[in-house]
Amino acid sequence: MSEDPICGDLSKDKVLLGKEATEELYGQGCFGRPVGGGLELSLVEAAYLLDRGRIGVRLDGKDLDFRSFFETATAREAGFEFRYVVYKDLRERGYYVQPGVTDFRVYPRGGRPGKTPAEFYVQVISERLPVSLKELVEPTKVARQMRKRLMLAVVDEESDITFYEVRERGLKGDMKVEAHGGTATLLEDRVMLWDPESSELLHERGFYGKPVGGRLQLSLVESAYLLEKGVLDIVDRAGTLLSLEEFVKRAKLVENDFDMKYRVYRDLRDQNLVVKTGFKFGSHFRVYKRVEGPKKVPHSEYLVHSVPDDYVFHLPVVSRAVRLAHSVRKLMVFAYQDDGEVKYLEIRRLKP
Repeated sequence: MSEDPICGDLSKDKVLLGKEATEELYGQGCFGRPVGGGLELSLVEAAYLLDRGRIGVRLDGKDLDFRSFFETATAREAGFEFRYVVYKDLRERGYYVQPGVTDFRVYPRGGRPGKTPAEFYVQVISERLPVSLKELVEPTKVARQMRKRLMLAVVDEESDITFYEVRERGLKGDMKVEAHGGTATLLEDRVMLWDPESSELLHERGFYGKPVGGRLQLSLVESAYLLEKGVLDIVDRAGTLLSLEEFVKRAKLVENDFDMKYRVYRDLRDQNLVVKTGFKFGSHFRVYKRVEGPKKVPHSEYLVHSVPDDYVFHLPVVSRAVRLAHSVRKLMVFAYQDDGEVKYLEIRRLKP
């Protein structure tokens, strides 16, 4: 390494250095990108190296100290201070970090650019900024297509970082349920199946509903699913037989988001999963891969919450949901619709 720092010039959102920087900074530390015989640094890379006395930076012929450079960088690049905090943290953990299609790409321990592929794409977000569903789904798709993992780095007001992994998730179970018929009645906001034998079979073999004195009380989404599959006939309190369309119409009067919840419930059940309410955990559903019977109920594997296409995540809420799911040994999954198909987005804590 040179005794004196290598000097470069700040130009827009890059710092440009001469060819002597290529071997020392890029060759030894994988900083920057060789361009036209010299080296081009991003603003966060330049700030990191400037702070360590590895480079000097000039603007219009004037040398900038770290404070001046940092203030200038924040004016030129929105979110610079958050990205710098994350970049510095990852570099000090021993990772090689380079600008990428998201904010950064990060190489696995022992790997480096040019020799091994990157492991993560990193997206940096302030805890104060809401994030739309699309802003998470799109980089997740890109990461999957490029065979990378997506790391979400959330910077809080004290510049502490919480890392999450976000990925598309396929949910599959192995709970195939035999259909058993019966006639049930739609009451105020739930459905009652009266026949004791049908009630027992549905609960024992499919873990549907909750037994109430030999009868089975079913939720609206459970009832709609069993009605659609031809397992149940449902009548109202006047004894009028209800079609699926009429039942859904009445259910929507009770639950504003019934359509969204039912779409997800139906998809999960069609994937041979067992689905129960997740109210105690602050989500729509808790989901099991298999339940042997009401007396042998295991821990559910997933908490699934249905969100609309235009949903906006508030990161403190996400933090609580993910932490709760982890504390009860479950995975937090958000369900959404994409081109008419139900998709699942898993968010979990990550320790780099």
